Amino acid sequence: MRIAKIETAEVNIPLVTPFKTALRTVNSVNDIVVRVTADDGRTGFGEAPPTAVITGDTKGSIRCAIEEFIAPNLIGMEIDNLDGMMKKLHGCMVKNTSAKAAVDMALYDLYAQSCRKPLYRILGGSRTEVETDLTISVNGVDEMVEDSIKAVKQGFRILKIKVGKEGVKDIRRIREIRAAVGPEIRLRIDANQGWTAKEAVRIIRAMEDSGIEMDLVEQPVNAHDFDGMKFVTANVATPVLADESVFSPEDAVRIIQNRAADLINIKLMKTGGIYEALKICAIAESYGVECMIGCMLESKIAVSAAAHLAAGKGIITRADLDGPSLCSTDPYTGGPVYEGAVIRMNDNDGIGITRVPAFEP
Repeated sequence: MRIAKIETAEVNIPLVTPFKTALRTVNSVNDIVVRVTADDGRTGFGEAPPTAVITGDTKGSIRCAIEEFIAPNLIGMEIDNLDGMMKKLHGCMVKNTSAKAAVDMALYDLYAQSCRKPLYRILGGSRTEVETDLTISVNGVDEMVEDSIKAVKQGFRILKIKVGKEGVKDIRRIREIRAAVGPEIRLRIDANQGWTAKEAVRIIRAMEDSGIEMDLVEQPVNAHDFDGMKFVTANVATPVLADESVFSPEDAVRIIQNRAADLINIKLMKTGGIYEALKICAIAESYGVECMIGCMLESKIAVSAAAHLAAGKGIITRADLDGPSLCSTDPYTGGPVYEGAVIRMNDNDGIGITRVPAFEP
């Protein structure tokens, strides 16, 4: 079975509510989707969001990378030569990690189909269910409290609270959300690079001193401020999660060896797909550092690929895969089943997505 064709299309799915972080505000999932067709007619699907503020990738750059560089290098290759395909994919151009991720997951989809197994079983098959958190966007305190209560009523036991825009005022946000949802709900605090190192320590310590338990604090400082991240990690009790600071296996090694963070957040759009993400998993396993699997503003295709990775690797102990829950509709057929906070893997071959209307006439 060989790669016969690689195509791109665009999807636009409105969000239930605007997605607001310290970096941006978004109203819809407006992503590039990829279809890789084999010479026997089987298809694999992938997806890439244009998250220029984090990855540098735009819709135009993603389509250009796939159509003009990646596709010409891959067409004609054998699907069962997974390592060869991945070396060609990652070696044909530098950066462009979102474009690579979209094609990578489509190739893994086809490869697992050729093995007649669900992808998560190919990747290790450690579990059949993954529990995700739900993101609470940055808004006024009262609105965030209301959104948090609504999420808990929907069955979410873990909330990811976006902060980082108003410094010490974030303390009130977290304090009031904790009071509203009670002590049993796990809170993950995501500053999206919004604090300085000293500010982060002041805010986190204030919350700790108030008795507010937090599952973790994600990316408190600028992505390139490794020393600042290390300072925060050394001076607070709450686990610190490195997100935008970790794109590659080399980044993961640097963070871990310098004890700049306690946990690593893997996102396929940062790593360039599953192939490089597996390397980070292996590194984390060797150091005994747990990982979280996260997503950008992605719909069910890309999030399902990430869910397969999470279900396959035991070192991934946390999931932030709420993209489909934030979308107002699900235009696709097949794939894992999303039931509130729980993502249930099914036994369909590959990733399991069988229909993507964007490629239909």
